[in-house]
Amino acid sequence: MRALSLLLVLGFLTVLSVASCVVIPLERAFPLNGRVELSQLVARDQLRHSRMLQGLVGGVVDFSVQGTSDPYLVGLYFTKVKLGSPPREFNVQIDTGSDILWVTCSSCTDCPQSSGLGIQLSLFDTTSSSSARMVPCSDPMCSSEYQTTATQCSQSNQCSYSFQYGDGSGTSGYYVADMLSFDAVMGQSSIANSSALIVFGCSTYQSGDLTKTDKAVDGIFGFGRGDLSVISQLSSRGITPRVFSHCLKGDGSGGGIMVLGAIMEPSIVYSPLVPSQPHYNLMLQSIAVNGQLLQIDPSVFATSSNRGTIVDSGTTLAYLVQEAYDPFVIAITATVSPSVTPTISKGNQCYLVAASVSQIFPLVSLNFASGASMMLKPEDYLIRSGFYDGATMWCIGFQKVQGGISILGDLVLKDKIFVYDLAHQRIGWANYDCSLSVNVSITSSKDFINEGQLSMSSSTKEMLFKLIPLSFITFLIQLLELVEFQFL
Repeated sequence: MRALSLLLVLGFLTVLSVASCVVIPLERAFPLNGRVELSQLVARDQLRHSRMLQGLVGGVVDFSVQGTSDPYLVGLYFTKVKLGSPPREFNVQIDTGSDILWVTCSSCTDCPQSSGLGIQLSLFDTTSSSSARMVPCSDPMCSSEYQTTATQCSQSNQCSYSFQYGDGSGTSGYYVADMLSFDAVMGQSSIANSSALIVFGCSTYQSGDLTKTDKAVDGIFGFGRGDLSVISQLSSRGITPRVFSHCLKGDGSGGGIMVLGAIMEPSIVYSPLVPSQPHYNLMLQSIAVNGQLLQIDPSVFATSSNRGTIVDSGTTLAYLVQEAYDPFVIAITATVSPSVTPTISKGNQCYLVAASVSQIFPLVSLNFASGASMMLKPEDYLIRSGFYDGATMWCIGFQKVQGGISILGDLVLKDKIFVYDLAHQRIGWANYDCSLSVNVSITSSKDFINEGQLSMSSSTKEMLFKLIPLSFITFLIQLLELVEFQFL
């Protein structure tokens, strides 16, 4: 296993030698000229949530099932990652509700061969990557303390996994250690190639919704709180800060910015994460419509095994427990009734609007612990559902939950900077035009960014040029030639 140890050290040296930002593209998948029924979006989210809740009580990781029925206001966000030597690109969905990065293996059976999302699917072939190594069952990461999934050992001593969901869909495969490649931005115009060794899943079998070609991508990029997430792997070795950020565009062609690091914006407010939870739980305390607090018992937001408030980029809409949903809809309707025509469409509260919703509908404030408020514009809680009798029909995008967990999905997350500061156990946010450039903090290690624009303050630029002397790297490489390392 000496070669794997050499790769690990070289990968570590590579990322240390360039304190920088790393470019990865972030896109959004949705039908450009098709309209989707709200009921289809709800069905997709309910499928995901059944898996998420099962994961809360039964230790099953919630891998999001891809949907093609996303409206043009929100959608599936995915990025390209480069794996292996030589590096190959894979389209993977950004998902803050799961932990593991996994892609489809070339040996996968019953896996999609094409995608209705207009992307070319790729298969990972371990024999085509000179740096790929199987993870043995004796490796510590294969032990139960790192796992939230069913782990098995094959006859060939490979660390394998199997995810089975309540609806019958699932995936299984084995773990691989290989290089993650990226472009290191050393300044505003200088780019260098870099890489780091990571462990990820190679899927050899998929079933259920995961096999549908109209929903297919190459895999999932989990940004959860578990030890096997890429952010946890890299930050534990000092390669990246223990923080990541995103800014998801909600209009036009979508896309946005994904950063393994902290986006800096003066208006960002932070609220603490609820400790000892598998997902990104926040302490929602109250809701205000047009500046008026709603009469909601705060206990309905309390976190327990089956209650609380979760931030989840894999969810399309947003969900409120009934005790909060009913007064929320009543307050919205009472505020706008003089200017619009309320109506019920397929069980959803909708409104026929002849003017701009921003001129008629009120601002909504979600108030969290530590005095952090999230201001929602009308477009952050409404879905445009077409036209009727010469007016535009807008429907409440929040859905009612009969008890259980409130979930803030892409409907709420779009057009905002979100910072997941795991080092300080908090989440921050600010309304932002995600087509603009962002300021990225470079205070230690390195940050990863997408093809969105990047700007840095003069006080942080100097961090980009503190390189490890080449002679020191050469010395370590020669030392490795003399010493046998055992990969643990």
